[in-house]
Amino acid sequence: LLFKQDYQNIQVPGRALYASARQLLDLIYIKGVGTCGLFLAALKQVLPEGQGSGLSFSGCCSKIKEKEESRCTSTQTLLTRRPSLVNKLQGCIDGTLEALVVSGHFTSGDCDEVQLPIHTPSQQARCLLNHVRSKGEAAARVVLTYVQQKQESPVNQETVTPPKELLKYQKKLSSSLSAQSCFLSTYGGTSNMPLDDIYTEGQLELAHDCPDINGPLVLEDIVSTVGTVNKDADTVLVSGQAGSGKSTLLQRLHLLWARRAVLQDFLLLFSFSCRRLNSEQRELSVQELLFQHSCWPDREQEEIFQFILDHPHLILFTFDGLDELKQSFSDEHRLCCPTQRAPVHVLLFNLIQGSLMKGVRKVVTSRPEAVGPLLKKHLCKEVLLKGFSPTGIDCFVRKHHTDPTVAAKILGSLQANTALLGLCHSPVLCWIVSQCHMELLGCGEGSPQTITDVYLMILQHFSQHQRPLQRNGAQIWLQEHIETVLHLGQLAFQGIGTTCYLFSRADLEACGVSENDISMGFLIQSKDMSSTHSNHYEFLHVTMQCFFAAFYVILTSNIDRSTIPKLFETQDMKGTDQSSTCFGVCLTSTNLQVKTVDWGATAAETPNLQLTATFVSGLLSQRHRSLLLHCCPSLLIERKVRQVVKCLSKGMQKHFKSIPQPVEGEKKSMHAMPGFVWLIKCIYEMQESRIAKDAMSKLEVDHLKLTYCNIGPVECTALSYVLQHLRNPIGLQLDNNFVGDVGVEQLLPCLHICNSIYLRNNNITDEGISKLIAKGIQCENFQKVALFNNKLTDACTQHFAHLLKTKQDFLSIRLGNNHITAEGAKQLAEGLKFNHSLQYLGLWGNKIGDEGARALASALENSQTLVWLSLVGNGVGSTGACALANIIKNSTSLEGLWLTENCITRAGVEHLIQALQHNTHMKSVWLRNNDLSLEEVEEMTQRESRLIF
Repeated sequence: LLFKQDYQNIQVPGRALYASARQLLDLIYIKGVGTCGLFLAALKQVLPEGQGSGLSFSGCCSKIKEKEESRCTSTQTLLTRRPSLVNKLQGCIDGTLEALVVSGHFTSGDCDEVQLPIHTPSQQARCLLNHVRSKGEAAARVVLTYVQQKQESPVNQETVTPPKELLKYQKKLSSSLSAQSCFLSTYGGTSNMPLDDIYTEGQLELAHDCPDINGPLVLEDIVSTVGTVNKDADTVLVSGQAGSGKSTLLQRLHLLWARRAVLQDFLLLFSFSCRRLNSEQRELSVQELLFQHSCWPDREQEEIFQFILDHPHLILFTFDGLDELKQSFSDEHRLCCPTQRAPVHVLLFNLIQGSLMKGVRKVVTSRPEAVGPLLKKHLCKEVLLKGFSPTGIDCFVRKHHTDPTVAAKILGSLQANTALLGLCHSPVLCWIVSQCHMELLGCGEGSPQTITDVYLMILQHFSQHQRPLQRNGAQIWLQEHIETVLHLGQLAFQGIGTTCYLFSRADLEACGVSENDISMGFLIQSKDMSSTHSNHYEFLHVTMQCFFAAFYVILTSNIDRSTIPKLFETQDMKGTDQSSTCFGVCLTSTNLQVKTVDWGATAAETPNLQLTATFVSGLLSQRHRSLLLHCCPSLLIERKVRQVVKCLSKGMQKHFKSIPQPVEGEKKSMHAMPGFVWLIKCIYEMQESRIAKDAMSKLEVDHLKLTYCNIGPVECTALSYVLQHLRNPIGLQLDNNFVGDVGVEQLLPCLHICNSIYLRNNNITDEGISKLIAKGIQCENFQKVALFNNKLTDACTQHFAHLLKTKQDFLSIRLGNNHITAEGAKQLAEGLKFNHSLQYLGLWGNKIGDEGARALASALENSQTLVWLSLVGNGVGSTGACALANIIKNSTSLEGLWLTENCITRAGVEHLIQALQHNTHMKSVWLRNNDLSLEEVEEMTQRESRLIF
């Protein structure tokens, strides 16, 4: 019967034991007779035998009973609605106390006890409710009436007049954030490019379905109530793959807030980098975290912090890169006191889950792999950042190059190389390609195909700008800079293993990194508002660190043989006994300063280890071996190639062995784990078809499910490269990813091996469909397609009509919840007239109306293959129902007709009933939510049981 918050309020560190005992007794008394009885029973259990025999509340129990009996609904409401009341009271504690004082129920002493400085707003609200319950029914009515008035008021929150010192601090904070954010800081801000000139919006989507959202999200939607799932939570997660633009998005948010262009409801915005918080060894309080790691007030620190505590709804925190924190998220160590010191990661975790600074809005960025269910339950919503759209790529390249001729040439090169265009959906890769336009335009048929190709291009670009090639030959440029690559590689390798992304001078010296190495441009001085990290360095981007770490793994002999096998362990296939594998042992003993690392310490570190392994695969590909052979012995390279190939084969086998046996009568299906997609990408990076063939020769399934796997164009390219070597046709399910039109084009090489393809909710337009259908017509096995929740219009239906006319073995088309009207239905009907194979047609959630229904009915009324037809939610009325009745009357194959959520009246249903009298094998006609009265529904159900209302 005690809340966790009650327990924490009683167990205050440093308070006298007798004071805690009195508070416990007061709380027990307030909670009533039942709680008193439980308390006595518990007390007797812990007291020595004999001491508890005389304990009794008999003297006061009768008073408590009388008090409880006299209580009416108001005091009971305080108890039953306690969680919601706590939330509502946090923003109006002062007003509630004033109402209680005016009404004579509270004294100034009561108010002081509620408003103790140590209490957070939520604690003050709980304390207030406890006091009010002890004061009786009248006091409870005062509180409930006040809260109701506040809710009904046009302005729910009290008007806040910030003190002058806070406004001065706001100005200083805005100035600092503006200075920090005005130039592009990602990728080191190498060109000092104003953020306004280069910022390009990425694709933002909610991680869950939300019927109220029409169109893409915008920046302000991140912190708004749009798409809120958990109203009691304060934390928004922005998740996206490495290089998807999370840091740049926060930078834009900070800049616009500093200019008062957006988020004007927040008086103060505090920004934090988890990468920099990693290096904080001291225990801090919330106040010290805010002022020492964000912006220090010139004066009146206590007054400013108290304002923050009193008005949490006016404050915004941002935490960039939760996946770079050394510790995995945990809610074991709870804190509720903002003045109590604790390790920084403990403070961060308690801020995220709302134990600390409840009411403050927090925005956290992370890669999706680092966020588990434990953290997600504390989120008010999750927003996915999916990189650039095709329009975004065009916009970014044109912004990056003021010369329109150069921009046009780059974009032309991308259009000619769809694999590279797919890579450019990642902003960091788009930046690299744009930065290296001279190399790109001069490479001819050797244009980059893989992620490794792109990063080698930027390495060559930076290397040759630092020191132009001294010898002839394109293959020896790496040899000219091998010492720098090894020095940076060792630093990167040790950093990846220790979750370290900021490096001191001592770290650089231990790895032999010189000023000349730094001048290449990949290692930059850390930029931070505080002076704490003024002598620290970081890589341009975390993906660059992974790239150099991969180089070190390949080129050095100073690592243990177990390094590569450990890199290729898939996290989702590891056993529990491997969780303590030590990365430190992978470095052989040398005179270098080596840090001991717990390889499997955090799930957050897995993405960087996997990306490093991906680069190892790419660097060891046949196309790049000649480059490496100029830098290290061929035997070393060959040994590591064999290791990688063995690891990939072993990893795939583990996934195949985990496939469950199918239920009798069902197809054998594999629901792929995230590690499977990563291994596929590694195989693609090696660009050796024999490895792909060997892997796919052992995959024996009828259906491959890859839903919610963060599959974009890059992953589609890799999947297509590998899956095309399957022996037998499969159904490929890619629902709820972000494939897009470019991804569809990348999948075409494997379409011949797909008997069905499911692409629900993938941001696909008519352009992507035209290419899919053009290829599908040529593929003998291709028989089913599902495209719910995309961006298809009437223009796509001409392609489906052509498909239906051409392929007389096509079985299923599902186009639900798109933007198809009567015109599209007519176009589709033209194909249906000539098709004699289609069994399933789904058009739910479109707008075909009666006119479209009539066109489809005319085309299908003599079909002897159609089994299932769905026109749910299409604005079909009785005229359309009358036409559809002809299909029922004439068909010998139709089993189910779905007409739910339309506007069919009794007249239309009468035609359906008459048609059913001529069709005995029809199983059901679904008619829920149409224009029918309850009486009509009851009558018609009795007349025809196959009508489902």
